[in-house]
Amino acid sequence: MAGTKNRSLGRGLNALLGDTPTPEVMRQASQIPISKIRPNSYQPRTRFAETELATLTDSIRRDGVLMPILIRPQGDGYELIAGERRWRAAQAAGLSEIPAVIRHVDDLQALELAIIENEQRDDLTAIESAVAYRRMIEEFGCTQQQVAEKIGISRVQVSNLIRLLQLPAAIQERIERRELSMGQARPLVGLPEAVAHDLAVQCVEQGWSARQMERAAKAAGRGQERQADVEVDSDIAALEDELTRKLGLTVRVTRNKSGAGELRIQYSQTEDLNGVLRLLRQ
Repeated sequence: MAGTKNRSLGRGLNALLGDTPTPEVMRQASQIPISKIRPNSYQPRTRFAETELATLTDSIRRDGVLMPILIRPQGDGYELIAGERRWRAAQAAGLSEIPAVIRHVDDLQALELAIIENEQRDDLTAIESAVAYRRMIEEFGCTQQQVAEKIGISRVQVSNLIRLLQLPAAIQERIERRELSMGQARPLVGLPEAVAHDLAVQCVEQGWSARQMERAAKAAGRGQERQADVEVDSDIAALEDELTRKLGLTVRVTRNKSGAGELRIQYSQTEDLNGVLRLLRQ
């Protein structure tokens, strides 16, 4: 999710989601008991690398928590908004308190800020981002355009990411493990599961680029269309034969790609047509 993102968070929130503490942020921070803080129920990130946490834990043991976390009041304690790695590492380091800035934000803002914090560090996989965006839409009634504006990306990127959730679970897992990028996986959407799985395996094993995957997926899609046309054509031919035998007249069925079509009965004299009408009226 790298790239420049245009967000309208304001200087205060932008500073709170950064890596370097500013004097203003430090003035707002208070020491909060770690036991009173609960993890963010809107955290889009589902995996935390153990090696990264271990490195951060060692740093905190040595220097303390340099950048305050962001929390909001909830019940008799607080809920994390941003800074879960620091919170986890502080616990592992044996700290009883952690510097935190308290903000009163609603659920949608908590989800939005959690997404932005992770995406600033390129921590989210394409699937994690997609799930978070879909949650903004389904739980909070946002449109794709509103999601794009809040997160600071294009509406097309929001749409493309959400479409990845149509992929089979095995392919989504490869995206989660960062074996496949969004660009490599996107052409697989809409293909039969077995075809998509085979292409995903080839992409990983052979190191295909996104463009190579796109070409392979298009070729596979054309092959599926041709196979479907053959199957449909054989069904239509059987139908034509059956109707021709029953009516005693030549019957032709035509069909377009949308499935619509025409049934034509050829006759040479009025009596032939009257015979068809008698059969239909029985």
